[in-house]
Amino acid sequence: MPTSTITRPTADQAAVIHAVLDSITGQHPPETFLWVVHHHLDGGATLHYRWTPGGEPLGDHVDRAALAAGLDAADWLHIGDLNCRRSTRGRFSTDAFALRPVLADVGNGVRSPEDRRAGILRVIERAAEETGRTARPGCPRWLGMGPDLLSRKTP
Repeated sequence: MPTSTITRPTADQAAVIHAVLDSITGQHPPETFLWVVHHHLDGGATLHYRWTPGGEPLGDHVDRAALAAGLDAADWLHIGDLNCRRSTRGRFSTDAFALRPVLADVGNGVRSPEDRRAGILRVIERAAEETGRTARPGCPRWLGMGPDLLSRKTP
């Protein structure tokens, strides 16, 4: 017999956001990395990382393999796009990355096309000009799909 839950209105936005993130996470299969952006009414946004069961250790494994293979941010974007399912729920947009196919692409040596890599480098150079900084040579490192690399403070 189905049960119902009585919910009460709350001013605690953190609890509401946590419940929405849990619900979003629960809608995805195991071994998935979720990049969830919460769009605020004032135009700002907050990025949340989530993993479904098995996703955290597999994401760390993907990152170790990608770094060992010399993959960079352009490769992260390209491989990510190949293995991403995008969805929106209210003010939450989610990119869900199936980690087993990502690991297979990393292992098979999939790399970003050169024109995309060149475009990313142009964006980085332009951003450096706008901020009065000097762009580092080459593309930044692989961005990460596991908690160990995503929580690192240095590139």
